[in-house]
Amino acid sequence: MSHKNFTKNLVLAFIAFIFSCLMAESQSQIKKPVSVAIFRMTHDHVGFILGRLKSNYSDLKLTGIYEPNHELVGKYSKIYNLDPSLFYDNFEKLLNKVKPEAVLAFGSIFEHLAVVEACAPMGIHVMVEKPLAVNMDHAKKMKALADQYNIHLLTDFETSWYPSTAKSWQLVNDSNYVGTLRRVVIHDGHEGPKEIGCSFEFLAWLTDPVQNGGGAITDFGCYGANLMTFLTKGQQPISVTAVTRQFKPSIYPKVDDDATIIVSYLTSECIIQASWNWPFGRKDMEIYGENGYIMADNKNAMRIKSRTHVNELKRNVTADNLEVYEDPFSYFAKVIRNNITMKNYDPYSIENNMIVVKILDAARESAKTGRTIKFKQ
Repeated sequence: MSHKNFTKNLVLAFIAFIFSCLMAESQSQIKKPVSVAIFRMTHDHVGFILGRLKSNYSDLKLTGIYEPNHELVGKYSKIYNLDPSLFYDNFEKLLNKVKPEAVLAFGSIFEHLAVVEACAPMGIHVMVEKPLAVNMDHAKKMKALADQYNIHLLTDFETSWYPSTAKSWQLVNDSNYVGTLRRVVIHDGHEGPKEIGCSFEFLAWLTDPVQNGGGAITDFGCYGANLMTFLTKGQQPISVTAVTRQFKPSIYPKVDDDATIIVSYLTSECIIQASWNWPFGRKDMEIYGENGYIMADNKNAMRIKSRTHVNELKRNVTADNLEVYEDPFSYFAKVIRNNITMKNYDPYSIENNMIVVKILDAARESAKTGRTIKFKQ
């Protein structure tokens, strides 16, 4: 082999080596789990992520937990066999020490702003439990920070995981099954947080009008606002009218326990029935159009009927053939790794959830004043 060919082959081999290293690095980045920290454990939904992490999923790695309540630390450490070194009683110390890529917030809704204020300047992505914020003032500050520091800020709703939610959107928007959308009725809630056995720590802020932003109107009214914003691809309402009640003032003296919210749009209407007074837990919706209806009875069961069908059709839908993630944390990890690009009306998106908070603010004002709150178009 000539010296010239030897040199050429050596250069080619070196280039191939560098390329293989870059590809290996690229693949490792794709497969590398997202390092996450948890902010607070006062929200009973924290069990979802702790149970998931215990199941050895490969897409997330728990690096720290901020929780100043030592009783809660002891409680969850025992249930999930958590390493004591994971816990911190100072959030900033946790962030500076473990430098997570993302934070999952399981504290009060009021605390969401503080989480984003701490995380955004460090480039740390955030997922909060629904709703996004206690009011529009907090929501605007959170969005401004997310935009400024280019972080993902997601809001987790249980109904975002439902195959019936994805199928309903598909029937309304892709196949035009019901024709022009006219009316959506959404029922969410349960017998009451105390009645179903929510923890003392959860109840302490869930029934506080400052920390939660309201009672059932916030806790369950947000679901309907989120779903309607999703179904209408981010449409802005023209007005909101709401009535709240206290059927159980002896149990919930500071907040409402029942709310009916009417959200009006240019060509449709949404009626949200949010309550801590249902005889059992429910998350279901009725969708009516000019040509038919869709009944999403629960996560999987649906009933549909159009003018072309003599009888109502029953459907059991699953995630197998739909673009839906039944695990919100897997969804969050894929958003961070750029495997998913959210549309601006997706249930988790900041754009959708700004509209949700706007609707809730108007609903609380309407209930307080007895007036319909009109939005500027």
